[in-house]
Amino acid sequence: MSDLEHPLPEHLLPECPIARFLTVLDGTWATLIVRELLTGPKRFTELRAGLPGISPKTLSSRLRRFVLAGLVTRTAYPEIPPRVEYELTPEGMRLQTVFDAMTAWVEQDLPRTGSTHVTDQ
Repeated sequence: MSDLEHPLPEHLLPECPIARFLTVLDGTWATLIVRELLTGPKRFTELRAGLPGISPKTLSSRLRRFVLAGLVTRTAYPEIPPRVEYELTPEGMRLQTVFDAMTAWVEQDLPRTGSTHVTDQ
């Protein structure tokens, strides 16, 4: 298998589980793409509509990485015009637990309003 087919070779993945997680889910767009797919299969255009500001190149790159990491399946239907859907695998769906924990933490410890202020020090 070439590096193009598998951009996440095992020998390059960090030992630390959190670092490994961040290697696959790098950047804001990665987590937002997963958020969109947690609601069910989506076509490329549906994902772009749900993620205003993402470039087609970035979306394609992240989806390709998720497919190769085993988090997303890509299904191409033999229709005219062609239809391609992306869907989280069972492994990808288990990220719901991570997102739920992130949401709970943010709602409790990082509210949008109130007395907590973020300052530079």
